[in-house]
Amino acid sequence: MQTLMLARLSPSAAIIACDIHQPFLDDVNERARKAGLDGRITTMRASMDDLPFPDESFDLIWAEGSAFVMGFWEALNSWRRLLKPGGYMALSDLVWFTRTPTQECRQFFAQEYPAMVHEEDAQRMIRDAGYSILDTIRLPDAAWWDHYYIPLSRRLEVLKKQYPDDREVQALLASLEVEIEVFRNHSREYGYSFFIARKGEG
Repeated sequence: MQTLMLARLSPSAAIIACDIHQPFLDDVNERARKAGLDGRITTMRASMDDLPFPDESFDLIWAEGSAFVMGFWEALNSWRRLLKPGGYMALSDLVWFTRTPTQECRQFFAQEYPAMVHEEDAQRMIRDAGYSILDTIRLPDAAWWDHYYIPLSRRLEVLKKQYPDDREVQALLASLEVEIEVFRNHSREYGYSFFIARKGEG
């Protein structure tokens, strides 16, 4: 969705979309073809922690909800070489909004994302990695519900009926229901922040 939107918003841009899972890339290619954008979007099967591009290749790196895979600090430093001087990075990550989360919320993320940092600490890491911060935007609760949790909840009900005797599937579905309830009760304590930053000239 984001790849196609970026192509629509930036008609003069050439976009390279990377992922390690070829079916996802095939889907992007098909969607881009149907939208008439396939001439400006190239897909490449590559890992985010080993991107095969020369230094200073890009004006912009866009990474939504993915930097955690290699680590927020590691992503900032690894991808910095790929940006031209003055180039931009737009990335989002799950962060704490409070220094004193409730016990339930703290225990949940101790399991799910133990490396999660406070929003202010993420901003400090960005500056320490050699970027200036242009803006920080918190995703609203509606972004979670409308585009993720509500559709997911409907799908969970279908899957529970589809795999009633599969303990592993039922355990996974139950864990997703717990995640939804944690967000329902504690969304003021954490969320996704979108950081817009610019690489220093030096």
